[in-house]
Amino acid sequence: MKQEAVLDQLPGLRAGVHQGLELRHLRYLIAVADAGTFTQAAEQIFVAQPTLSQQIRRLEDIVGTPLLQRRRDGVRLTAAGQVLLEESRAVLSLIDHGVSRSRQAAGLGRSRLRVVLPPYLPEGLAVEIASRLRSVAAAAGADVTWMETPLDADFSLLRQRRADAGLGWLSPAPDDLPDPLEVMSLGEFQPEVWIPSFAGSDHGGTISLDELARMRVVHGPRRASAATYDAWLAVLRTGQPRFEFTDPPFRHSLPMTLAFAATSSRPVAVLTGPLHPTEVQITPIRRQPAPGLHDMVRVSIEGRPLTATAGLAWHGDLPRELQQILFDTADRCDYDEPSAAAS
Repeated sequence: MKQEAVLDQLPGLRAGVHQGLELRHLRYLIAVADAGTFTQAAEQIFVAQPTLSQQIRRLEDIVGTPLLQRRRDGVRLTAAGQVLLEESRAVLSLIDHGVSRSRQAAGLGRSRLRVVLPPYLPEGLAVEIASRLRSVAAAAGADVTWMETPLDADFSLLRQRRADAGLGWLSPAPDDLPDPLEVMSLGEFQPEVWIPSFAGSDHGGTISLDELARMRVVHGPRRASAATYDAWLAVLRTGQPRFEFTDPPFRHSLPMTLAFAATSSRPVAVLTGPLHPTEVQITPIRRQPAPGLHDMVRVSIEGRPLTATAGLAWHGDLPRELQQILFDTADRCDYDEPSAAAS
């Protein structure tokens, strides 16, 4: 948001009465906004709650307008509060990087990159990127701090300055990401699809999207990867408008999920998250059944309509040398999965 627009919404700052503003006020506002309550925020930043409340009121006096709506179930930002929150993240991020660069110039420290590496990524891709990034950063005299947390399709953690870069799924297309994010694509990936053997006996290793949409499809949960979940749900609804995914009974165990799907009274398919590069031909395989159980067959979807683009994204305001580290990491990434075709 342009500085002029910020000032229009914060009359106190336009009037020039922000001389008493301190960085701690901005940190306190961020803490309360992230925690949702004064009590939790005070605990997280080790400040007495009365002190925190007092300083937030002081900040509102400086700005000249309420920043928070105090309610029984917590706090909610006002329109002015949301503006100041975004600017506070930007200011503190720039200061942190400035201090880091100053310490580095004085020989007292190294530059630092905060990188989000979400769970549920293909292991080979995550290992390749993490290894390459560590190597490139070390050669450039920088350190990497890893953050293992979900990353939404808009890369909000980056836009909010809570992280510097992140590996995730690009949806919408890379060119549609909001400014000031920069992104490099790492290739397209496709999921695995498993169906009961009795349902797949006549398919020859493939299944149409329409046939899949008529089955109960176990996939998710949505919070694991909202970008691919929503995109694939929209694709499956093209032929079946009421289609919905079914949450897996065991999120961290594909074999257990397959066992439950195999014993269902109706055909149940299991759809994983993106796992294999689209260039890799997935060979149909059969899961060995337990005694008395049906087995599950891995098949491909005709035309590969369900894919996801992996990308390494970063904030465009990062110092140039840190952006170069990320660019070199993505540019040198040569991930493939030779074992997929042989499995």
